[in-house]
Amino acid sequence: MPSLARKGRGAVTNPGVRYESTRTEAWDDGWGTLAAEFADMPPLPTTLTKDHAKSALSWNDSPDIGFDRSLNPYRGCEHGCVYCYARPAHAYVGMSPGLDFETRLMFKPELPALLEKELSKPGYEAKPVALGANTDPYQPVERTLGITRRTLEILEKFGHPVTIVTKGAGVVRDIDILQRLAARNLVHVCLSVTTLDMKLARVMEPRAASPLKRLGAITELAKAGIPVGVLAAPMIPGLNDAEMERILEASARAGATRAGYVLLRLPLEIKAMFEAWLAEHHPERAARVLALVRETRGGRLYDARFGARQTGTGPYADLLAQRFKLALRRFGLDGRGYTGRAVQNSFSASLDCTQFKVPGAMAARQLELL
Repeated sequence: MPSLARKGRGAVTNPGVRYESTRTEAWDDGWGTLAAEFADMPPLPTTLTKDHAKSALSWNDSPDIGFDRSLNPYRGCEHGCVYCYARPAHAYVGMSPGLDFETRLMFKPELPALLEKELSKPGYEAKPVALGANTDPYQPVERTLGITRRTLEILEKFGHPVTIVTKGAGVVRDIDILQRLAARNLVHVCLSVTTLDMKLARVMEPRAASPLKRLGAITELAKAGIPVGVLAAPMIPGLNDAEMERILEASARAGATRAGYVLLRLPLEIKAMFEAWLAEHHPERAARVLALVRETRGGRLYDARFGARQTGTGPYADLLAQRFKLALRRFGLDGRGYTGRAVQNSFSASLDCTQFKVPGAMAARQLELL
């Protein structure tokens, strides 16, 4: 199968949907037609489809995740990060976790209205909500659609605490709202910085903001008084893990006060997709990277066990964890090691849940007495 690599896109394959009973395969008739068909392919455009969601909040009870609810304005992500753990979720809507995930996006225009309705329900108990836990809330289409901003406006209206993780420098657009939330201890923002190598970033996460832009966003948020941290994730053995200390140092200088990391995760289709990507962009080190990944996953490319999937196991994973803890102390990032579930817990534990209030609720109750 020829490579499907396209300029500005991360995945180099587009695997079939695992829930479908039939699949198609490219076939060469012996006259070289297959190679000709895949040669000089045009750029893939981004298409948008409305997602008529029936609810805003997504709930989970995973022991590996430090929050029980999240908000996702989009399905799919144009950033194109080849390693994205959310890619397999695209199969739920009949699309491929490969190129489809980053080119065929779904957006939820009714999300803010649905959220307002759900927060107004009797008995709702406020706890920090993760904005964009599955796909990035500040991916490029947010510039025109503005769903994330309208969602933040609803959260501010209700006094609801929120945590944000993003690779999008566009988060600074909403500094006005975030600053007001921060003054009430209702928000924490975390920028994901995977590498400081511009060349590596361009092929690994092609449409995400550049590393320098993300560091600049950390600085702007910190100057505005908004609590901001850095997530060095994923750390990929043999590819970007040597940069961990440099990423944490640069982020601390930019204004980050907390940090976390997660080891590369390769669930379901991502295993084969990542192998194909390595063969396309880093053939000279592909075998070494995959061998190190297996070393941290009990001989496999992925270990889905709770308690192990975020940080891995074995000597190499242990060394990475030790390096992280030492770097935190060296660069003044709270002096504590945040990994896996602890990352989200540390970012949200200090947020105030007592300010939550349904607008107009008291007046409505008083009218009921008449």
